[in-house]
Amino acid sequence: MQLILVSGLSGAGKSIALDVLEDGGYYCVDNLPATLLMDVVGFLAEAGHERVAVSVDARSAALAALPEGVARLKSGGADCRVLFLEANPQTLMRRFSETRRRHPLTVEGLTLAEAIERERALLGGFAELGHRIDTSDLQPKVLRNWIRDMLGLGGGSLTLLFESFAFRDGIPLDADWVIDVRMLPNPHYDPALRPLTGRDADVIGYLDGQEQVQRLREDVRAFLARWLPEVVKENRSYLTVAIGCTGGRHRSVYLAEKLAAAFAGEWRVLVRHRGLAKE
Repeated sequence: MQLILVSGLSGAGKSIALDVLEDGGYYCVDNLPATLLMDVVGFLAEAGHERVAVSVDARSAALAALPEGVARLKSGGADCRVLFLEANPQTLMRRFSETRRRHPLTVEGLTLAEAIERERALLGGFAELGHRIDTSDLQPKVLRNWIRDMLGLGGGSLTLLFESFAFRDGIPLDADWVIDVRMLPNPHYDPALRPLTGRDADVIGYLDGQEQVQRLREDVRAFLARWLPEVVKENRSYLTVAIGCTGGRHRSVYLAEKLAAAFAGEWRVLVRHRGLAKE
């Protein structure tokens, strides 16, 4: 099991870290009492979960026992890593003021400043167990990217959808990027190819032999290869590339299939054909 323990000061970005981990395929448990850590990890291991993230904060019962629990997990063979998020008092004060949220320790009758310092003291022994990130000067988008890079999640969280469509039916509302391929040679005008689709061998052979088709295919592939990593940095989980031709049957279907195959080794790829689905 790969286990990530997320902890740190309230307002330092634990929720952002859990969101990144969940998007990266981790089963996430928020605000788990430290006394239940071993039992919950054992249960999830038996249930077949290979990647788990657990958030533990200062409200947790028996927090002092957490370092021992981490040691036991590592000795038991778990790939256990600790991510500790912190920020300076001024930043935490500003964030709580902006969001108007209550600090979890103010219920003890402490002021906000006192609660922040109390929490820092409670978590002091845990902070040294893993990787510490000071989020004081980080925007949420930057923090997400840092966490992805540190945990090796990379761009794997992006789902890339290639969708063919017919312009006569209108551009799909879910399209992020639209590629118009109506200028390419059209198999529709060959009576033998007309009833077929861009997934049939004869149409594939015809389009494979067209220089214009191959040039456009390579241009689109190169464009996507260059810019998809930048899209991931904007914390997008889904991107739809809509490819349209006149009838949504031959050219757009062919290119959607070819591009999906080209990127299937790097991203989570889906293919949908609107024109064919109507049939």
